[in-house]
Amino acid sequence: MKSTITVDVDLDQDKVPQSILWTASGSTADSMQKSKATMLSFWDAEEKSALRIDLWTNEMMVDEMADFYYQTFMGMADTFDRATHMHPLVADMKAFAKNFYAKFREEQLKDNK
Repeated sequence: MKSTITVDVDLDQDKVPQSILWTASGSTADSMQKSKATMLSFWDAEEKSALRIDLWTNEMMVDEMADFYYQTFMGMADTFDRATHMHPLVADMKAFAKNFYAKFREEQLKDNK
């Protein structure tokens, strides 16, 4: 079985993403899905390093970015748990994510005063 994930990024003249569309074979979606941001990571076992593509459009609001990071941190913790069963480390990761989000909210309240 094979699955294909396609990501289309439209760039402006300064190579800033204007739109991000994606689709995956086997998905229930009938067409390309719009996204304001994406994070894609690959593990290069030979180099023992992560290869990353992080993109976001100008439409991505700061509060959306904080939500995106919080949810990504929590998802990474869940994945790490399933892969390693190292529950104390997973708890630390989730505590960090919650602390990050709480600090973001505090900063937002300061900025809105």
